[in-house]
Amino acid sequence: MEDFNGQVAIVTGAASGIGLAIAHKLLAKGAQVVLLDLNIKGLRDEFGKYGEEKALPLSIDVTDQGLVEKTVRDIADRFVKIDILVNCAGITGLTNIHSHEVDSADLHKVFEINFMSSFYTSRAVLPHMISKGYGRILHIASISGKEGNVGMLAYSASKAAVICMAKVQGKEYAEQGITVNALAPAVIRTPLVDNMPETQVKYMTDKIPMKRCGTLEEAANIAAYIVSPYNSFSTGFTFDLSGGRATY
Repeated sequence: MEDFNGQVAIVTGAASGIGLAIAHKLLAKGAQVVLLDLNIKGLRDEFGKYGEEKALPLSIDVTDQGLVEKTVRDIADRFVKIDILVNCAGITGLTNIHSHEVDSADLHKVFEINFMSSFYTSRAVLPHMISKGYGRILHIASISGKEGNVGMLAYSASKAAVICMAKVQGKEYAEQGITVNALAPAVIRTPLVDNMPETQVKYMTDKIPMKRCGTLEEAANIAAYIVSPYNSFSTGFTFDLSGGRATY
């Protein structure tokens, strides 16, 4: 249904997991996609077949605000506009530990990657969207940002912050043709999840009424709708991707 011909998208964390799946989906539906990730080899291996005019890979630390701002300016100069931003870069940090055992350095790192990078990128692209009177921003959050997962204080709190940012930004730009939403997946089978302790994955999966992980294809499908022109009256909202787990 979604047609992205002529649109320019930025996807962070595009070398793996949900970011990779969403980037492939947008490319398949006609968008030009700028792929941001530290793993430049992974980006080139995955997207080299499209050519750089269609899929431009850029190695970037999205926690470096100055570099993010320069990169977004360069993208806007090259492609004239930026229609879509999807923030997928994220880490879990240390898991399966209670709050009194949380390492402050790890907490800061998780917030820098999960929350601050999404703030930096959205802050940088919004002026370009405002100037064109159109934009779609999607922050990838998590069901843990709604409910809080035991043993995952840093991750859960950072994703709660992402959800609240989407609510604020959605309200702030609602009259300017720009929608800002979040997506809250439960467990999606990604390399990030594969690296978690199995006890942590079981804890999360047992909460899902469908009793399974979500798939990358399911995540990419709903993300494509959220950032499409068809999604024109939903903003500041957190979309569910939880197999029935979410109750609000």
